[in-house]
Amino acid sequence: MIILSVDFGDARTGIAVCDKFEMLASPVCVVSEKDFQECIKKVSEIAIENRAEQIVVGYPKNMNGTIGERAEKCQLFADRLKELSGIPVVLWDERCTTVTAHNYLNITNTRGKKRKSVVDAVAATIILESYLAFRKNNSSAD
Repeated sequence: MIILSVDFGDARTGIAVCDKFEMLASPVCVVSEKDFQECIKKVSEIAIENRAEQIVVGYPKNMNGTIGERAEKCQLFADRLKELSGIPVVLWDERCTTVTAHNYLNITNTRGKKRKSVVDAVAATIILESYLAFRKNNSSAD
């Protein structure tokens, strides 16, 4: 199944996708859009272009597991994205993915404008890799 993942942000939203065999998650792009509705529209178009059969949206719970303002906004984003695209949407815990993405970029010595332009797509890739690992280890994940 082709799955698209989203690391939603107020200014930049990272997008990643996996192959139909769910073996490889790859960054697609970063949507630079501050308008909430326009961002949903652009992500929906990307999902349709990539023939996504499911969308995973990062769900940034607080470290203690509670749901904060940011997670609520991601929930609303996911709900509207599902309505617009007609593609099933799953929320996936994304705690620490941006930190991990920055660590990966440190290893590759990616700095400055290049780092800022890719960190969200890398975070979306990490979200997708985590979700794919879960699906692989839990046959009831469909």
